[in-house]
Amino acid sequence: MTPKTAGPPDGGWGWVVAAAAFAVNGLSYGVLRSLGLALPDLAEHFDRSAQDTAWVSALALAVQQAASPVGSALSTRWGARPVVMVGGALTSLGFIFSAFAGSLLHLYLSLGLLAGSGWALAFAPALGTLSRYFSRRRVLAVGLALTGNGASSLLLAPALQLLLDTFGWRGALLLLGAVTFHLTPCGALLRPLALPGDPSAPPRGPLAALGLGLFKRRAFSVFALGTALIGGGYFIPYVHLAPHALDRGLGGYGAALVVAVAAVGDAGARLVCGWLADQGWVPLPRLLAVFGALTGLGLLAVGLVPAVGSDDSWGGPLLAAAGAYGLSAGSYAPLVFGVLPGLVGIGGVVQATGLVMMLMSLGGLLGPPLSGFLRDETGDFTASFLVCSSFILSGSFIYMGLPRALPSCPPAPPPPTPPPERGELLPVPKVVLPPGGPRSTMDTTC
Repeated sequence: MTPKTAGPPDGGWGWVVAAAAFAVNGLSYGVLRSLGLALPDLAEHFDRSAQDTAWVSALALAVQQAASPVGSALSTRWGARPVVMVGGALTSLGFIFSAFAGSLLHLYLSLGLLAGSGWALAFAPALGTLSRYFSRRRVLAVGLALTGNGASSLLLAPALQLLLDTFGWRGALLLLGAVTFHLTPCGALLRPLALPGDPSAPPRGPLAALGLGLFKRRAFSVFALGTALIGGGYFIPYVHLAPHALDRGLGGYGAALVVAVAAVGDAGARLVCGWLADQGWVPLPRLLAVFGALTGLGLLAVGLVPAVGSDDSWGGPLLAAAGAYGLSAGSYAPLVFGVLPGLVGIGGVVQATGLVMMLMSLGGLLGPPLSGFLRDETGDFTASFLVCSSFILSGSFIYMGLPRALPSCPPAPPPPTPPPERGELLPVPKVVLPPGGPRSTMDTTC
């Protein structure tokens, strides 16, 4: 570890870490979002239903998120750099093995278990390390890193469709194995940083290393419940947005365009919302609840879009709905991780990141197969998107129980807010901010 600094540097090498986290995000969630384009080919080759093939992406997503606390614990013990590098190698091997699959079971093991485990070792440590490098511009830095998802989807969606048309699904997965190996050099860029809020010694015991003690804090428990509910619907478009576009009458490239439009809106909103959140005009928990609800409404619109007619071959309504969904989902994403230092303090942010990913894995595991089941029963994805939007709206309602999620009326002058490194949403004694310290996101008049 490097010598302890007075606080997060808010720049410097932190921007290199942000670029590495950008690539890690793109090579994990960006690949997962585009992978839905290959599901129809897998269903046709193995003569299986949409529900069965959906488990390929669902298992990869669920393993990636459920095992994220393990990645965080290993990162706390050994550092993020070697953990992320090993994760990149495992992800690449998973895609390479999947190219030689002879059954869906092989894909479940290679893409679902092996590649998902690699992503688990890469994503949470990279994002947790980034949060440690920033304070005043933390949400903006996280939003910048999370745009890797949208940028990767924008490039990979049409590229993957081209690879599928040219080389088939086996050749496409083999080439994705080469692409995802770039996670390894990204991990090499994660320089360790020691901060005053860090524990003096690594946690003892597996439960302490996983950070399960954070659930004793009421605010984090409320946040965890809301996040788990949102996870039940948030990742269904990652798997079934492209098949939904195909069901609505668009061709392969038309479906790729729908995914790309959602990705562009997603990427742009993450930057804008990150900048907005760092201004301190609105408390982060309130922004989290608002944009979570807008995400649910956006997916509701995607599900209710009618089939494409002969006069509208490019699916204008579906493109508009996908763009609205991308804007709202992109605004929500950086807030989920940006609010964590205020809930748990900077010393627990890496562990909290892993726990958040684990909570969302519940939805990642159950959501896409449930969506595929409803597709098989009803003949389209309308019911699937209606159900996933209800999960997201329910989770957004739970977020209202977070501190500062609702305005106080009449307003009372709040006590001075401690620096974010100590958790500005935690119940702590009154402290005095140093001159020029982080501004409080206090409520305005009702």
